[in-house]
Amino acid sequence: MPKGKRKSRRGAGSRPSSDDEIDTPDNQSVVSSISDDGYFHPIAEEGHDADGEVDESTVQQNFEDNLRECIDGLMEKSQQTRINCLNNLIKALSTKYICDFLLNVKFTIVESLLRLLKKGKCEEQVLAAHCVGQLFVQLGEDSKDLFEDVRETLMHLLNDHASSVKARQKCADTLSICSFVACRDVLMMRKIMGSLEQVFKESYLKNQKANTNQNDPFSSLYSSALSAWTLLLSIAPNSYIAEMVDSHLGNVISMLESPDVELRIVAGETIALMYELQRGIDQDFEGDDIVSLCEMLKQLATDGSKHRAKKDRRQQRSTFRGILKFIEDLESPADMIKFGPECLYLDSWARKKQYDSFCQVLGSGTPQHFQANYLLRDVFDLGAPLLELDGFNHRPKKMTKGERNYYNISVEKKRTKARAKNRDKRSVTVSCY
Repeated sequence: MPKGKRKSRRGAGSRPSSDDEIDTPDNQSVVSSISDDGYFHPIAEEGHDADGEVDESTVQQNFEDNLRECIDGLMEKSQQTRINCLNNLIKALSTKYICDFLLNVKFTIVESLLRLLKKGKCEEQVLAAHCVGQLFVQLGEDSKDLFEDVRETLMHLLNDHASSVKARQKCADTLSICSFVACRDVLMMRKIMGSLEQVFKESYLKNQKANTNQNDPFSSLYSSALSAWTLLLSIAPNSYIAEMVDSHLGNVISMLESPDVELRIVAGETIALMYELQRGIDQDFEGDDIVSLCEMLKQLATDGSKHRAKKDRRQQRSTFRGILKFIEDLESPADMIKFGPECLYLDSWARKKQYDSFCQVLGSGTPQHFQANYLLRDVFDLGAPLLELDGFNHRPKKMTKGERNYYNISVEKKRTKARAKNRDKRSVTVSCY
């Protein structure tokens, strides 16, 4: 790191103090530490030994010290300092898998984040909620003892109409990912889904004139609530699926006529997942009017309306082509995600939804987490990590030729099995006609 940047004290005395922002010596030291652009860069000047080599143990210690300073900074009086700390914490949780470190400080972090969710302003609430979601993904099973307090706070904010739309939107996203990771109580899961339902129900077409138009600021909230509900639907027990499909399918189909492209796409993906889950129980399931639904999907898959943005049209057409193929021909998604020496096949709408949700939480750090994060590898059946953890870095373990062949064969078997299953379903459908 250049020496000129190491003692940056940006903003230490340039702003007038107030009751909420008081520059104390401690506060100034936190600002100077967290405001550097390279705050979480793994190689720092202190991490080199006498020969110029990187000392991994020193780098790791510096990283953890900076992280602890960031956690302490969440309690600072200065709002800007707290925001800087939140941004740096989000960056660290995204780019590094640090579950072992977090186990020792998880209660401290959650206490600070919940305080910001309850008393902070919009920006702090959004960042704190995002950070909570990342923390649960990092901890996996070890987040269960945090869940109840987090759930209560997120549900309160989600249903608080006095809170900002952005904060409620992020709370919906975080509530679903935390519930996915840590909630094992089926009745509580149903209660959480009911809370999300109360939000997106407002966008149903029967209330369209009153609640939704092209510039409706609540459209993003409806999309997030429906998307969060859909993630939890992907792991709902069969005893609930039929009830939920019966209650919501028709109304979610009506969302396809929304003027908001994001809401239309989320609604389409929810419909695809509903059909996938219900057909897993009853393979002859078609819904009330599958012909009208397919016509609507065809229109959206070929929409060339000039009043829509070109990017929106392209995204919509691509999404609805896949949904239409699945509804009509039972052709499931077939996406392949590569990370390091491994591949992940997304061969169902449930798996695709879960992958998209984790990507939303982890951002650019998603590939690193798929290589090392035990929760993600368990959810997506990837097995034990193919990595050697050397403290700070995750280095790929060199596989033998036999290990590579075994891994590739097992992946290909799963892929072939999934495709054969879909072909069998399509042949049955064709023979019925």
